[in-house]
Amino acid sequence: MERILRGIMRYRNTTREQMVKEFQRVRDNPEPKAVFFTCMDSRMIPTRYTDTRVGDMFVVRNAGNLIPHAHHFQDEHYSCEPAALELGCVVNDIRHIIVCGHSDCKAMKLLYMLRDPDFASKNNRRLSSLRSWLCTHATSSLEKFLEWREKGMCDPLIFYSESGLRRFVAYIDPENQFAIEDKLSQINTLQQVSNVASYGFLKPRLESHDLHIHALWFDIYTGDIYYFSRGSKRFVPVDEQSVEKLTDEVRRYYS
Repeated sequence: MERILRGIMRYRNTTREQMVKEFQRVRDNPEPKAVFFTCMDSRMIPTRYTDTRVGDMFVVRNAGNLIPHAHHFQDEHYSCEPAALELGCVVNDIRHIIVCGHSDCKAMKLLYMLRDPDFASKNNRRLSSLRSWLCTHATSSLEKFLEWREKGMCDPLIFYSESGLRRFVAYIDPENQFAIEDKLSQINTLQQVSNVASYGFLKPRLESHDLHIHALWFDIYTGDIYYFSRGSKRFVPVDEQSVEKLTDEVRRYYS
């Protein structure tokens, strides 16, 4: 805590004045461009690796960058994730939702361990809120991963996208360069795209192509950011060779 207090003093003496100017700039007319879902991992700093400024994004963080499927909620039993979707995309009319997973994700490593029925039993889940959270809201990702692994990890996967009639195809780590839990993390990230699309209050905008869902994946140890390209059917590194092609794809698919 002492380190944080000292950090606040450095902020007061260095960047505070500039930040206040940015707060004033967006105070009366904020125009955030995206709702950004990512993991609570302390190494994930989305405003830094997307080079975004004050007012550019709503950021929602939890263990495993999960957006619970709408079928988990009835009556008034909700969680912060759908509330954030409503605040961002209904109240504030934001047009882009981004889900960002990452490598070496501790939540995904625990999810991988939960393939053991004993470890994932109800008795064990009662001992761990994190285990219960993952068993409740990430089982669909794990099941998709296990089915894919059983078939040899080469076949493409199919995910629902903006409506029940729209789907997209995904090849996961075709070069086999990532650890097994990282492959699960990429599948989990894409599964959240389907989960976002399950909410009825988003349906009119999704079906009219006025709201769009994207997936990113961050490799913590190289600093590389991957964008899921529906054209390429895979996560593509965003770099000098790919950025123009990816930008054209975004304009074509999501404009």
